[in-house]
Amino acid sequence: MQNTSDFKARTVDFKPGERNVFLHLLTQCNLACRHCYINPAQHGTNILPKETALAWLRLFARPERESNLILLGGEPTLHPDLAEIIRAAKALRYAVTVDSNGFLFHNFLERLRPDELDFLSFSLDGPDAAVNDPIRGEGVFQVCTENLRKAVALGFRTSLICTVSALNIDHLHRMPALLADLGVRRFFIQVIGLRGKSAAADSLQVEPGRWLATVPETARQAARLGIHVTYPKVFLEPEEAFSCAGLTADNYFIFPNGRVYRCPLCEDHPIHSLCIENGQLLHRNGLNEDRFFKLRIPEGCVMSRLLHSENIDDSTDGGQPRRISCCMLKQEMLPLAAR
Repeated sequence: MQNTSDFKARTVDFKPGERNVFLHLLTQCNLACRHCYINPAQHGTNILPKETALAWLRLFARPERESNLILLGGEPTLHPDLAEIIRAAKALRYAVTVDSNGFLFHNFLERLRPDELDFLSFSLDGPDAAVNDPIRGEGVFQVCTENLRKAVALGFRTSLICTVSALNIDHLHRMPALLADLGVRRFFIQVIGLRGKSAAADSLQVEPGRWLATVPETARQAARLGIHVTYPKVFLEPEEAFSCAGLTADNYFIFPNGRVYRCPLCEDHPIHSLCIENGQLLHRNGLNEDRFFKLRIPEGCVMSRLLHSENIDDSTDGGQPRRISCCMLKQEMLPLAAR
């Protein structure tokens, strides 16, 4: 058995030109999670028709190199044409991940072969029903874990996302054992987003000290069990330079109403830098998110300061405050076999 001190996190730097396309096929969902970030007033309520979804995939595709595509909702498996959309995306050289709440509607596992999908990601916010279901809904834990076991048995490459909040952080250390039992080998620990429902629920947020005392140690425990762990690098060390993904990488967060954001922190506001109109990707004029990306401030992320200033700890001794990293900057902990 390896000592957990053998496992150290490394920051996953942004790769210039990397393309990540987050396509929300719909905003509808069968659940009502307490931290849901979807905002119907801003994101709309319509479902993308298959023909529109395929046209938008062509719009963002780059035939000369592979792009990452994450298909989202709401719950993406509620889309009746999801399997066909995935196949079309693969033909356009996308590496495709589906982010699901685990209910897998329309017999999803029967309509797609494991080799037609790069990753099927499940969302679960607790190691048992007592922790998970008060957050995501009664009976969700059982359905999600049963379908996850089916997916693993069929040969799908699976991952699991856990959104950490004040409701479950005390139980996070029990998640690695659950993942090992389920056969999941990729674990994404996610900080609660200050969008949608959680933007108005201050009690769900986690204090910085509590996050730093819990998340890296849980990642080490998971890596020791052979699980590849990724989690947000929420805070920068004094010697680390701030880098904005909006300037370095190509990230597109696309909603069914045609809004295209470059920064997910902005999604509760009509300040998207791009939009899709008449089949074209257009840049919007005015004071939008991309105007702020180049600003340099002591706190790090300018969007965090502008939109969530109450979460920036101002220094009490006159020194530099704790700096917030870009929301897309990640750390990872690799099992020994993957090094």
